[in-house]
Amino acid sequence: MDGQKGVELSGMKGVKRKIMVMSGKGGVGKSTVAASLAVALRALGKSVGILDADIHGPSVPKIIGAENVRLEVVDNKIVPAVVHDGIRVISMAYLLSESDSPVIWRGPIKMKAISQFLNDVDWGELDYLIVDLPPGTGDEPLSIAQLLPNNDGAIIVTTPQEVSLLSVRKAVNFARVLKVPIIGVIENMSGFVCPNCGTRIEIFGSGGGEKIAKEYDLRLLGKIPIDPRIVEAGDSGKALMVENESDDIASIFLKIAREVDSIVSGGGDKE
Repeated sequence: MDGQKGVELSGMKGVKRKIMVMSGKGGVGKSTVAASLAVALRALGKSVGILDADIHGPSVPKIIGAENVRLEVVDNKIVPAVVHDGIRVISMAYLLSESDSPVIWRGPIKMKAISQFLNDVDWGELDYLIVDLPPGTGDEPLSIAQLLPNNDGAIIVTTPQEVSLLSVRKAVNFARVLKVPIIGVIENMSGFVCPNCGTRIEIFGSGGGEKIAKEYDLRLLGKIPIDPRIVEAGDSGKALMVENESDDIASIFLKIAREVDSIVSGGGDKE
């Protein structure tokens, strides 16, 4: 798949594939999906990095268990944190004096920080860089889309309910206006199966991801159910994939990772 063309950034010369994970609104579990996708790709033998591009609400370090890291600078390049058998992580969270310190920056300063994350970090040799964008279609997503050279496309995360789909349509059109290929859609929080009786409950409705995929002729990469283990894994900093690769939730992420790998490697025929 062909992404946008741009000036090659010195810190990313060894990065083969660059994928943005985005959503039209907050609260859909986008960062959890991004981190889980990264761990799934690593489980498939890929070398992976994660750029947490949410300046105001960085959460990837907490989710993936890479908190309390002091970044080092070697040869004028920032060295990422490393977790889960080699996943490299960069986040605004590492630059805050306290985890609950607010980032009160205007647009130009945020853009400079994002540019530094892309250009001044030594990402090394990576098969994949997963970029967790902030929700919406504002400054940060726009800057990443414009600055990231040769990006391989975007994955859009949604939840099933209709109100979420209103924002997803904006995200789809945002990507298309900027000529960012859309790899596919992931429906998160897709139903809940009672562990006691096995009854499936559609807490947030059903079919939202399928509806968007059909409406815009996109792939539905997967449907991730509500599962307390995902919450527990994120809160504890232990990705579910690492805990048990044969788990049913883990198998969903592995399937998604395999399909994404196939698509960006040239095996798909949609945009």
